[in-house]
Amino acid sequence: MSEPEHTPPPSLPRWWAGAVLVLLTLQLGLLWLHGTMLQRQHAELAALREDVQALAESLDQDSQDGGEEGAQPIRDRARRGALVPVALRQPAPPEPEEDKALKKDLEATRQSERDAVAQAREVRQKLSIEENARKADEKAKLEAAGKAWSPLVWAGLGVAVGALLVRSWLRRRG
Repeated sequence: MSEPEHTPPPSLPRWWAGAVLVLLTLQLGLLWLHGTMLQRQHAELAALREDVQALAESLDQDSQDGGEEGAQPIRDRARRGALVPVALRQPAPPEPEEDKALKKDLEATRQSERDAVAQAREVRQKLSIEENARKADEKAKLEAAGKAWSPLVWAGLGVAVGALLVRSWLRRRG
């Protein structure tokens, strides 16, 4: 009887397909994580954009309130940025003496309003610093929680590689 012919070993090990599948699965997980982070960043940028628009509108209103007398453009923008027709204010008629006193009171009220707005901004900035510190602590906790499972993944990977090595050693042995 003739001995069976010895077939040459395959060019790639058998475990190669499983390893590629695992790597592709991990890549898909990383892609999902990246998409989640991009979504969160987009939401934060949108909120910042709204804040900047509100601040710009507030500054526009402040500059119009304390501007020069006479014909001035009136700018009203819709919330979505659509343009609105521009009109001109009519110059005020000459003022009698009583109106000058009222104007002085109005100017004092506006100054008081500006001071109150400055104080409110200062308080908001302080609160914002505290809020940012709270968010930074929360973010640090989330990152620490994310790193907590990392040693388990490495241990599992080590066990899997060890099992594959033992299995290949047992197959060669006999």
